[in-house]
Order: sequence, then C-alpha cells, then structure tokens
Amino acid sequence: MRAYGRTGSSMDAKQVARAGVMVALLAVSAQVMVPIGPVPFTLQTFVLAMLVAVLDRGTAMFAVIAYILLGALGLPVFSGFMGGIGALVGPTGGFLWGFVLGTALACGVGRALSKRAGAYPRALVSAAVLLLVSYTCGTAQLMVLMSLDLLDALAIAVLPFVIPDAVKIALGSRVGITVSRRLSRVA
Repeated sequence: MRAYGRTGSSMDAKQVARAGVMVALLAVSAQVMVPIGPVPFTLQTFVLAMLVAVLDRGTAMFAVIAYILLGALGLPVFSGFMGGIGALVGPTGGFLWGFVLGTALACGVGRALSKRAGAYPRALVSAAVLLLVSYTCGTAQLMVLMSLDLLDALAIAVLPFVIPDAVKIALGSRVGITVSRRLSRVA
C-alpha cells in the first residue's frame, strides 16, 4: 500500500498490521524525550512524518486515533509514560488532539498535491501541515490552561521546537517514502 493510495472503507490485514506498527512507533517515540518546560521534546514528529508518507488516509487516521484512544484508556503511551484523560486535557494535550486533526489535513493535502511534485515533496508538505496543526492546537490549549498570551505560549510550545521539528519531518518524510516504496514492492 502506498501513501496517498487506495482509501477503501475497509482495512485489510496488511493495513491493520501497518497501523499497529505505527501505533507502536508513536508510543515508543513518545518515550524518547527531553523535558523542556511543560512541553517535552520527543521523536513523535519523526514518526508522524513517516506515518503520513507510508499509510493511506484511512489507515493513518485509524493509527493516530487508536494511539490517542489507548492513551485515553490509561495505557502509558504518551510522553513520560503518561496515559489517561488527564494527559489529553492537560497542558500538552492540545498537541495530541492536533495529531488527529493534523493527520486528516495532512493526508488530504498529500492527495491534493500533483503527483508531478514527487513523493518526497508531497510527504514533506503533508508532514509540515500536520506539524502546523499540532502546533496550533497545542498552543491554544496551553494558552487556556496556563493563562498565557499568544507570545508566551509560542515561546514555550513552538519556538524551541521549530528547528528540531523541521529536521525530524525532513528525515521522517524521507524514511517514510523509502518504507512506502519497499512496501509497494512486496504488496
């Protein structure tokens, strides 16, 4: 299955397996973290960039929603081995909600872009859209919960992460395209 490919309503065993691998990678990447104030630096951005490059829209949405639901149910899949509803309504919960909305928009953007643009540019733009949506949702929730103005919230939630996240989406998109090509050969 290639990224931006078939978007049938039912998932086959390969799609479910790929979604499961991505859920596991999201959970593991959340634990590779450096705490920087209320918003930690994690490798989730890398995995999210891979996810939108490897999975079709329906499977990508399934994987991200499954990850969020597992965390909401209390499994320690969020950064710092956190889980539960408290993580979703806490200061960094907006980033998690942003993963869901961002994935939907990113996959839509990826499908809308011309195939002439090439797989890597499409994946990179899609990952950037996902990241911007996550930044927006995360910043908004942080502003509300910590009574911050926009500039203070951006200073905490976005500015320290822009350059590392740009590197992570560039690398994650490249890895995702490579994985997608390999999977299409064995499909």
